[in-house]
Order: sequence, then structure tokens, then C-alpha cells
Amino acid sequence: MALELRHLRYLLAVADHGNFTRAAEELHISQPTLSQQVKQLERTLGAQLLDRTGRTVRLTDAGRAYAHHARGALRDLAAAERAVHDVQDLSRGRLRLAVTPTFTAYLVGPLAAELHTRHPGIALTVRETSQDRIETGLLTDEFDLGIAFHGPHLHGVTATALFTEHLTLVTGSGTGTGTGAAGADTGLDGPLPVRELADRRLALLSGDFATRGHIDDYLARHGVSPRIAVEANSVQALTEVVQRTPLATVLPDAVTHDHPRLARIPLEPPLPTRTVALLRRAEAYRSAAAGAFTELVHDLVRARGYPPPPG
Repeated sequence: MALELRHLRYLLAVADHGNFTRAAEELHISQPTLSQQVKQLERTLGAQLLDRTGRTVRLTDAGRAYAHHARGALRDLAAAERAVHDVQDLSRGRLRLAVTPTFTAYLVGPLAAELHTRHPGIALTVRETSQDRIETGLLTDEFDLGIAFHGPHLHGVTATALFTEHLTLVTGSGTGTGTGAAGADTGLDGPLPVRELADRRLALLSGDFATRGHIDDYLARHGVSPRIAVEANSVQALTEVVQRTPLATVLPDAVTHDHPRLARIPLEPPLPTRTVALLRRAEAYRSAAAGAFTELVHDLVRARGYPPPPG
């Protein structure tokens, strides 16, 4: 029997689900057909690829070795297909972008608008997810590019520094307790001492955000136990809350650029900064769309005046 791509996909689907029935549902074929096709693959290779004796179907040692190369082959074929269809004049194309959640509040919109203005034929897919998931997705060719934070990265992922992100106290303009960039009248000549946050009721991102961990570490280092009135898993929800209540939050100061009803209040000492980076898979095929988007990101960062990265 001549091997076909479907045999690889069928084997990997069963391996991923650990179950023939669920794999067949995902592939939109019958369970007997799927089982028969996998057995044909095993006969052709002369090796048992799946252990069917337990409640969950698992790869054998031979199956794991074969599946590793099968995944790589399918990934490379998908890249080859994109290369064939990639139009160098950018009249069409596709870009798969992944970002960590806070960037959807202030960066994704301007980037998408600029991409549409420059290259309206490029279709953009945006996925909001964790940094770990972004890097895994880059390595498995699920994403073309990612925007996250500079730091230790998975082997095979490269990072290009874009700008420095500053976190700051944010209130609705006119409701602050410090001198905000949006003009809140605070009566203070300088930044708000961090110890005074102990007396303020806060609205903060929920604990599944890396930014929340960054904030908690900062407050703990300075002996502040926050009085949390609202927790939200959305930056947009927090901006809506602080614009309508006396509550304050802690967000990237860039979030306030497009929100005239928000005021930035610098803290003393300031929160530690983070370096925002553009991530990609090393040695991956770089489409014309990815190249154009990379240039666009650097242009937009400069145009919006975001602080440059260290060094």
C-alpha cells in the first residue's frame, strides 16, 4: 500500500485523542474506516504503532518515533503550501498572530488597522493566549508570529525586542489620587508612594494573567496588602470599571493613550518594566506577509512613541 498524507493525519488524530471514536468524529469519517486505515499503515510499516489494550489508546515506542517525524513532515508540507501561494507583491496572503492578553487592549487594534491600510489583501488571524502557548504554537507552526515578553524562551524560538512596557496606577480622569497624565487633579507634586495603595480599593486582573503576578510581586516587596474590590479577566472590563467608579487599577500605561477618560498616576518606586518582543520560530519559512508585518510593527512602535527597549 502506498502511504498517503491521510494516513499520517489519521494516526496523529488517534494519538492526540487517545480514542478512535473521538478521532473519527474530528476527521468526519467512520470509526471502522479510521481503524482500518491505521491498521493498513501498521502493515505497510511492519510495526505496531498503537497500543490498544488499555482504556486509552496510546502510541507504542515505534509509534512515538514515527509520530514525531510525521508531525514534522506535515508541518513542513503546510509551510511549503504557504510558500507556493505566497504572493510577493502582498496583494494576498495570510498572517497568524498570537498575543498575550494585555496587548489586545492597546496594540492589536492599531496593528490590524495599519496592516489593513498598507496591505488590505492580507488576512489576519489573531489568537489571544498565554506566552507558553504562543511559543509552543510557534514551534508547531500554528502561529507565524507572536507578541509577548522578552525573557527565557523555548529552544527554537527567537525574540526581537520592540519596546519597554511600563505598568502604572490608572484611574478615571478626575477621580484619581495623584497627578495623572490625563490631568487628574491630585494635589501631589510627584508620584504616589506605593504604601498609600494599602488605603485604596483596587480593581485588578485575575490571577491567571502574568501581569497580575508582576503586580502582586511588586506590592509584596513593598509590604502592601491590596484591598481588591474587583477582579476581572479582561483589560477592557477593568477600563470600564475605573472610568465609572472611584476604583483604581494597574495596567500598562499605553492603555491610556486611546482612552481620554483614563488617568495615569506614577508610583514611587515605579513598577519594574518589561520588554515587549516579537517572537517567531527560528529557521521557519518567513512569508511575505510575516515580513511586512514585522516592518509594520517596528514602524508603529516608533510612531506611537513607545519607550525603546533597554540597550
